[in-house]
Amino acid sequence: MKKPNSLRDHLLSAIRELNRDPDRMLIFVDEGKIRCTMSSGLSFEYEYKLNLLLTDYAGELDAVMIPLFDWIRTNQPELMANLDKNKDSFKFEAVLQNNDAVDLELSIPLTERVIVKRLDDGTLDIKFPDEPQYTRAEPAQPYRLLDKQGNVMAEWLSAEPGEQYF
Repeated sequence: MKKPNSLRDHLLSAIRELNRDPDRMLIFVDEGKIRCTMSSGLSFEYEYKLNLLLTDYAGELDAVMIPLFDWIRTNQPELMANLDKNKDSFKFEAVLQNNDAVDLELSIPLTERVIVKRLDDGTLDIKFPDEPQYTRAEPAQPYRLLDKQGNVMAEWLSAEPGEQYF
């Protein structure tokens, strides 16, 4: 699994409060599952809940959340793009300490694809592909619907997509 270390590195480089004492950030993987099919290859997918625990954190919570969402945008983008998935995706709990610090626990569902290919010499090539990225929607386009004889049945200009991504 690559994402737990990737997230750890990202947050440590982004958040000064954590960078001063990185041992206050603990990462656990819970509820892990592996999905594999009977296809000819041995590729599979990890599915798990990543729990991130920040102990005695005295910084602003926004300084954690914003870099976290930036990482998720690249590494698990469907959690942000799919409203059904994201309404229960990001969970957190905080224990307020006496010294204006908190113990903060974040829970994030993650998946990781592992592509396994057998090479000609019999060895296995293992790759961890990046997540598919969403692309900006095309600007408004004119459309024309023709029948079999070439007669125009309908024509219109598509709606302007604004900031939509697909």
